[in-house]
Amino acid sequence: MLRFLLVTSLILFVPAQAAKLSECAQFEPTVLVHGGAGNIADAKVPFAKLGVKHAARRGYEALQQTGSVLDAVEQAVNALEEDGNFNAGYGAVLNWDGDVEMDAAIMHGGNLSAGCVSLARDIVHPISLARCIMETTRHQYIAGEGAMHIAQQQGFDILSKGALVTEAAKKSLADFKASLNGSRADMLYGSPGTVGAVALDACGNVAAATSTGGITGKLPGRIGDSPLLGAGTYADNETGAVSATGHGETIMRFNVVSRMLALVQHGNCSMQQAAQQVLQQMSARFEQTAGIIGIDHFGQLGIYFTSKRMSWAYQRGEELHFGVDKDEDEVEIVGEPRVANN
Repeated sequence: MLRFLLVTSLILFVPAQAAKLSECAQFEPTVLVHGGAGNIADAKVPFAKLGVKHAARRGYEALQQTGSVLDAVEQAVNALEEDGNFNAGYGAVLNWDGDVEMDAAIMHGGNLSAGCVSLARDIVHPISLARCIMETTRHQYIAGEGAMHIAQQQGFDILSKGALVTEAAKKSLADFKASLNGSRADMLYGSPGTVGAVALDACGNVAAATSTGGITGKLPGRIGDSPLLGAGTYADNETGAVSATGHGETIMRFNVVSRMLALVQHGNCSMQQAAQQVLQQMSARFEQTAGIIGIDHFGQLGIYFTSKRMSWAYQRGEELHFGVDKDEDEVEIVGEPRVANN
């Protein structure tokens, strides 16, 4: 993964410090990821499972090595952005003009620091650019040319135009345009959903990260829920961390993540109960589907989706849990963390 140097003179605030695991033992460190909610084809299920397992383990190893929940969620999402089976980074879907425009957000629950980016082009890791915006500017959200200028300044590898466009994404765009002549213009084409990660460290700090290519055939300049704090991404040590996936226009209109965390904080709901209640209400009101991963400030997980499938995985200790179908929960024992980036 590209490493970039942050210029000390540009850092305008100090983000919450990484937890020193030797000094904290209140909570069991956990990294939970999703690879998008939607109609994942049977033939793609093994690849989706493999991808989210790799991402969860990569994020967990980062958490163990650095103690930083930001490192954990960034590394987990980086793994998914590098995998062409997911709608983020290299696997991102195409807008109407056949271009890749990506959104991402990252947030630390300790001091509510956040970075959001939209209309990112020609980079593999929009989530790293979102973190860079958080740590090197006085702003929370930068889009388009301004964001890409920061990427260039901070040493991101800027690819040639079209380098992120895959054959699968081009076929999905063609299928979408052909569908406009029929009755299924509202159907989603291409890799389902979005990718995201949430994490908890031993001291109770939480973080969330979400990255997406959006929806196939979107108008140039369209922005979805993923980079919007409270809609598709949020983290607060007082409640928990959540990343959403699904129909972005609906998720942002229903303010899904904020509704969930309000139920956790004020409604005496677990993260799982809050996810079920909010997504069922959303589907009933809008006839659209979504998926959620969340972890509360005590380490309780929420994994729920109203779509046909959602790929997800989490690592806690030596156990790696994962699934795609409803009520699925497979477990592997993975042992001690491997050497970084293996």
